[in-house]
Amino acid sequence: MRTPNVTKVCSLSDLGDRKPFAVKVGDVPVVLVRDGDEVHALRDECSHAFQRLSEGEVTDKGIECWMHGACFDLRTGEPSVAPGTEPVDVYRVHVEGDDVFVDAGTAVN
Repeated sequence: MRTPNVTKVCSLSDLGDRKPFAVKVGDVPVVLVRDGDEVHALRDECSHAFQRLSEGEVTDKGIECWMHGACFDLRTGEPSVAPGTEPVDVYRVHVEGDDVFVDAGTAVN
């Protein structure tokens, strides 16, 4: 049984591998990243410059902000490259068939 905060945001087939995909869950901006069989959901806002992470790219160090190069770990939201010093929120993702659901009610980190 899903909680009220869990929202279907897209289809798994909408997500390219390691390509940021922007969605909104209520009023929360979220960036999804498919990495092989895993789907990660983070707040779509760099904690350094408050820019959309979905406009950046995914590197070996995480998702990189397009403006100043701050990177954030896909699993934990922790900054992995300066100038980021504060983590970004990470949310639970559930995939059911081809449907991707995100719970943006409470961050898991």
